[in-house]
Amino acid sequence: MTLQWREYETLDFPRILDAALSAFYEHGYHGTTTRDLARRSGLSVPGVYHYYPSKQDILVDLMTVIIDELLTRSRAALSGATPDPRSQFDALVESMLRFHMYRRTGAMVSTAELRSLEPGNRERYVAKRDEQQHMLDEVILAGVRDGDFSTSYPKDASRAIASLCVGVASWYRPDGSLPVEALLDRYLTIARSIVGISEETPR
Repeated sequence: MTLQWREYETLDFPRILDAALSAFYEHGYHGTTTRDLARRSGLSVPGVYHYYPSKQDILVDLMTVIIDELLTRSRAALSGATPDPRSQFDALVESMLRFHMYRRTGAMVSTAELRSLEPGNRERYVAKRDEQQHMLDEVILAGVRDGDFSTSYPKDASRAIASLCVGVASWYRPDGSLPVEALLDRYLTIARSIVGISEETPR
């Protein structure tokens, strides 16, 4: 079954990960104890340790679930778009924006707690994050090669757009003044301008 990458439902996390998501968001990784996670998840401390050897393992599992969903949705967006760089760019950026709107709590925890991962865990997580960035890099480089995008700095443009999408998680609220589609249209316009797509250019 093909993933409907624009559709978001409430994540059905295991209760320890659900507890960790809210606790790390509210108090940070270092401000949360295993006892806190046990209380939030309705388990005893030994019960938590039955599933996870350490709090670090809980963080790793949580962040992996979050970035794996982002990667899966990004791949689905690219595979569902026509193969020209403009369509691929629009689909990928829209997917990244939607993710950071609808999964903003998880995205913010992942961004903030990257520093809390132990070296080996950080290396594995960063490899996944780099894979996401590489998707965007490749689409933008293809657009420059084909003459669809006019930026002289494709790698810098790619990083700027990724930061733009990630930043949405820090301020987006479902009850905000702009409806989702209007907000997406506005930020896609900004992203297109970064890579040098003229809004007058037909798709």
